Amino acid sequence: MLFQKNIHLQKKDKNMINKTIAALLPYMPQKFVWIFSKRYVAGETLDDAINACKELNGRGIKITLDVLGEFIKTLDEAEQNKNEYLHVIETKEKNNIDGNYSLKPTMFGLLIDKEVCYRHIRDIVKKAAEYNIFVRVDMEDTQCTDMEIELFRKLKKEFPKNVGLVVQAYLKRTLPDLTALLDLNSSEIPLNYRLCKGIYNEPKELAYKQYEEINQHYLEDLEFLLKNKVYVGIATHDKPLVDGAYKLIEKYNVPKNMYEFQMLLGVTPELRKSITDKGHTMRVYVPYGTKWFAYCTRRLKENPKMAGMIIKALFKRG
Repeated sequence: MLFQKNIHLQKKDKNMINKTIAALLPYMPQKFVWIFSKRYVAGETLDDAINACKELNGRGIKITLDVLGEFIKTLDEAEQNKNEYLHVIETKEKNNIDGNYSLKPTMFGLLIDKEVCYRHIRDIVKKAAEYNIFVRVDMEDTQCTDMEIELFRKLKKEFPKNVGLVVQAYLKRTLPDLTALLDLNSSEIPLNYRLCKGIYNEPKELAYKQYEEINQHYLEDLEFLLKNKVYVGIATHDKPLVDGAYKLIEKYNVPKNMYEFQMLLGVTPELRKSITDKGHTMRVYVPYGTKWFAYCTRRLKENPKMAGMIIKALFKRG
């Protein structure tokens, strides 16, 4: 009993240390943070991202390509981001990459001028549609939720096969939102969602906070989507959720062309391999760009265990 208590205290101390490092990391030199970041980011350039995509494709894994950046301050930045995405589309298609695109609406001015944002994203979706490729509209924090659903509805009507949305299981509004959006679903052109847990720090009035209740609602949302014949990207690195997804796929006899699993670059590669070994489609989120610092410090806050890996990496480098 004493031995087990000591083990518990050691784990608690280790977790506290990891959380402390995670909290301090945003204030540390970027070269230091890159030791962590390179696990999660393809690189700063589009060439870096294309190379990462080719490597994943070579292992039978699809990708979704994302230019890092969000919550811009000027509409000039929005214009620049749109032009970069148009360049990304042309470059990716020339390289015959098997994958699609993800984008965050705040990167195109959602919180500055939502009509300008819509026009920029419409231009991107239109370009992707010329190649019969798909664009995923990411869901951000709750100040954006209604606007992003509205944006998705408008794009879906014009480009029914070429646009999808992210939904977050930790939000208490998600299941009602999914129900309200069913009017857009059809057997010919199903709705297409990425279902993730959610990462933003929302108040308890809006979001479930405990691990068990978030997982419970994730599986409830997933079951709702599968039984209503909505295409779903099952985005998780949590083995209990993967196992729960397997059971639901079997329960509803879901064909393989109506779902896929999705993971972030660099996260739980062993679990990812176990999923692909079972013959399920896997898609990996491949982010790149010069705005990697904010993205990666957020990743570390989500997963403080990575702090220990950073320290180990430092000692290995001498």
